[in-house]
Amino acid sequence: MNTTVIQRIAQLRAEIERNNHAYYVLDAPSIPDAEYDKLFRELQTLETQNPELLTLDSPTQRVGGKVLDGFSPVRHTVPMLSIRTETDISDQGAINFDARVRRELGDPEAIIEYCCELKFDGLAINLRYEHGMLVQACTRGDGETGEDVTQNIRTIRSIPLRLFHCHAAVLEVRGEAYMSRRDFEVYNERQREKGLPALVNPRNGAAGSIRQLDSALAARRPLSFFAYGWGDIQGWTMPASHSAVLDEFDKMGLPVNADREVVNGTQGLVDFHRHIATMRDSLPFDIDGVVYKVNNLALQSRMGFVSREPRWAVAHKFPAEEQMTVVRDIDIQVGRTGKLTPVAKLEPVFVGGTTVSNATLHNEDETRRKDVRIGDTVIVRRAGDVIPEVVGVVLDHTSIRQGEQHRGEPFDLYQRLGGKCPVCGSSIVREEGEANWRCTGGLFCPAQRKEALLHFASRRALDIEGLGDKLVEQLVDLQLVKTPADLYHLNMPVLAGLERMGEKSANNLLEAITQSKQTSLARFIYALGIRNVGETTAKDLARHFGSLDNLLAADELRLQQVPDVGPIVAESIIAFLAEPHNREVITKLRSSGINWTEHAGEHGMILKLSGKTFVLTGTLPSMSREEAKAALEALGAKVAGSVSKKTDYVVAGAEAGSKLNKARELGVPVLDEQGLINLLDENGET
Repeated sequence: MNTTVIQRIAQLRAEIERNNHAYYVLDAPSIPDAEYDKLFRELQTLETQNPELLTLDSPTQRVGGKVLDGFSPVRHTVPMLSIRTETDISDQGAINFDARVRRELGDPEAIIEYCCELKFDGLAINLRYEHGMLVQACTRGDGETGEDVTQNIRTIRSIPLRLFHCHAAVLEVRGEAYMSRRDFEVYNERQREKGLPALVNPRNGAAGSIRQLDSALAARRPLSFFAYGWGDIQGWTMPASHSAVLDEFDKMGLPVNADREVVNGTQGLVDFHRHIATMRDSLPFDIDGVVYKVNNLALQSRMGFVSREPRWAVAHKFPAEEQMTVVRDIDIQVGRTGKLTPVAKLEPVFVGGTTVSNATLHNEDETRRKDVRIGDTVIVRRAGDVIPEVVGVVLDHTSIRQGEQHRGEPFDLYQRLGGKCPVCGSSIVREEGEANWRCTGGLFCPAQRKEALLHFASRRALDIEGLGDKLVEQLVDLQLVKTPADLYHLNMPVLAGLERMGEKSANNLLEAITQSKQTSLARFIYALGIRNVGETTAKDLARHFGSLDNLLAADELRLQQVPDVGPIVAESIIAFLAEPHNREVITKLRSSGINWTEHAGEHGMILKLSGKTFVLTGTLPSMSREEAKAALEALGAKVAGSVSKKTDYVVAGAEAGSKLNKARELGVPVLDEQGLINLLDENGET
């Protein structure tokens, strides 16, 4: 066997695991993703070429792919016991526990040292390491017997496959598999976009992922892990305290939550509970309380257990984040981008530390899938800063209260609104494959004003420097600007009177607004904010039609003759331009003095460089890349970002790199700046 290969494989595994630890445990990436991918691919290649060197602790073995027939039972060597819950969520809960501990130890005046931790809302897991290598993972089950979920646990990248500096014959680590709030929201949003069921909450998401028979599917649900306890231990000398054990776990590369604290006595417990309660909403994951544990392991052993619960630990809860209530009505809100969101109006209910009377239903499909109707009893969830949402209907409560036959009608958003935006009365549309209905009155709808103005003034649109979020907020809130056309009627007295807006700033803004009147057709089209029409599509439309009137008169068939404009984009343009409110604003914008150079367009006169693709690379002596790009596009050319066989010319300046080399390899003609100028002169419009 080639010792160089063996050494390289060992080196790659160690480096990849170090980076995994830095990324997933320390939240401090040490190398770029591309470099990590390069190392990972090299290791995969070497292991494929040398299968006899593949081991279970290799980072390549994290990727799920095995479909199980079922989970095998695993009997715990040391039972996984549950912790007693203190039902009093006030300070009294901490006071009661400390008094109970002192009473059990027979010393009412003692000041006990405690290790305080967070109570994670996930799924309890037991990890078994033998001589530092992960060999098995299982669920709590009934405390005596759990299920073997090793394949799925191996997909959690924060869990080390091999521990650092640990040679214990057996070390069982216990902790919680959980799904962060951000990962939960991102996963659910992707599911909704695909029309697939969303997860109910992060806890169920974690449990469902761990108990997924197909580990490839489990791997697609992002999970994390925190260690907080232990089971069977052989061949390792335990430290004297619970907190010291957690510190040792941390050194071994196991993820241990940093928000833990060693405190003394009753006041220490009360202070910790209060402190964590204030930061609960800002945590990146769900917790439902804190856990107090007597820190001294000798005292833990002395206190023992009662009814299969440790006397030396307790969970002190926070207010519940899920509660039942009744749906009074279903409203539809219009978002900043025109998205229509059904919102349940609720009988007020105290959940997650606050009173909730509104909860999102996300979209029509989600509302129908959950079959939420007016009058139903529902479960409402609020976690952290996440908007309260309806988790599902409690049919037995609904039926008991009003009878199944008396439930409200199934939700139908279009019918409910009569096909019109509830804010501005414009038509609403739902594109094929889209989960959301949207208002088409983008330039007119009050709900979309701020977003429409910010987009209109953005650098790649009309480029009105100085018109930012704070100023737009004031202009809209004071009803000084209702559509982008109103920007061109602002004056010095009005602007100078705004908050944090002196005469100089007002003058600069007015100058920027005046300068924005001289623009290009492509920028103007992009500035309108038509859904699915980005900067590139706007340029294609301007190049093809040449004038705004040609675009306004185009039907769906004519629009689809534009390169890269398919049915969805064409439908978006037609829906936007079919709305009278939008046409009216466009007319006002043109009458305000906004102008650009027009031509007959590709569907009339063919521009000289139409169909030609250019790539710009390096620094030109006297022309910026943006200037060169604008000059080429004005003659109908397309400026691409990469070189291919379809590239017609590469324009190369100083310090041109890989693009120039690629052009030479493919035999693509290369121009310097003078060559470009000559080409532009030869093909200029006559």
